[in-house]
Amino acid sequence: MNNTDSTLKPTPGERLQDWRDGVKDGKSWRWLLIALVIYLLLALLVGLYWSMAPSRFDVSDHAARLAAEDGTRVVTGSATTAALVGVMETLLDKPGGYLSNDRFPPGLWLDNIPSWEHGALIQSRDLARALREVHSRSQSQSTEDKDLAEAEPRFNFNSRSWMLPASESEYRAGVKYVRSYLKRLADDDASDAQFYARADNLRYWLNTVDTRLGSLSQRLSASVGQRRLNTDLAGDDSARQATDSPGDMIVQTPWMEIDNVFFEARGAAWALIHFLKAAEVDFADVLEKKNARVSLQQIIRELEATQDTVWSPMVLNGTGFGVLANHSLVMANYLSRANAAIIDLRDLLAQG
Repeated sequence: MNNTDSTLKPTPGERLQDWRDGVKDGKSWRWLLIALVIYLLLALLVGLYWSMAPSRFDVSDHAARLAAEDGTRVVTGSATTAALVGVMETLLDKPGGYLSNDRFPPGLWLDNIPSWEHGALIQSRDLARALREVHSRSQSQSTEDKDLAEAEPRFNFNSRSWMLPASESEYRAGVKYVRSYLKRLADDDASDAQFYARADNLRYWLNTVDTRLGSLSQRLSASVGQRRLNTDLAGDDSARQATDSPGDMIVQTPWMEIDNVFFEARGAAWALIHFLKAAEVDFADVLEKKNARVSLQQIIRELEATQDTVWSPMVLNGTGFGVLANHSLVMANYLSRANAAIIDLRDLLAQG
């Protein structure tokens, strides 16, 4: 009986022949095509889910949660430090994780959310540098904090490194050092960790934010192409530059990069909202003394407008007064208004 059953089973050679016959009939290729279509459809749905920007979090609540985890308390500087931790952890732990260095679908095909990540990452790097250089130091000759000295270079690691080491591993190490600084900051027995909430420290960081937003605004405005006069040396008749530049030039963001710049601006604004709200907490006394709290709140309100839902399936690039909308110009308007308000706030903080 067993011998009879074994003779009924097809041999490997017969299976191979059946597969060849199926290929000739087109059946195998049909199944391969169906599997490919299903894979592409699933990758599309996953890609759409991964492309959703994460929600904002409350910086004060996040600072309180981290303090509870470390068994410490919230002190001056906790909000700013916790905001940096929260933004970096969001970049790493959002749906799909960190996508800028992905080498496989669907992350490989996505470009909007990696641009968003880049904008938020640049702002995080700037804040980490401000923490290391001024917020944690009483004067220029004082010693820098040991944990922040380790964290800042790790946040500046190549954002597209896939492995050996991967960008994520370096950024997580940076977050670990920042959390160590945060824990020491609230430890009464560790006086070597400090956060100095002074007007000049806040101005230092805002000066960097000012230049970042100005650059983004210019790149967004160049989505339709502009003829600009060269004002690089304006205001100083003795100023010189390395090489000559044309006095009149056309500046235009390449068509394939328009949506990337748009989402980079959204990511930068998303991170800045958290950092400015944290500054409102940690620098509360300074802002009250300068009567500048409302100025900071207005900056936050302008940046919050950049996070409104984009109802169009793609970033439109109509002309300034054309039939179609130009999302880049709308974004540039909000960033320019926030940038102008930051300049005013810096001047206000400089006053005695």
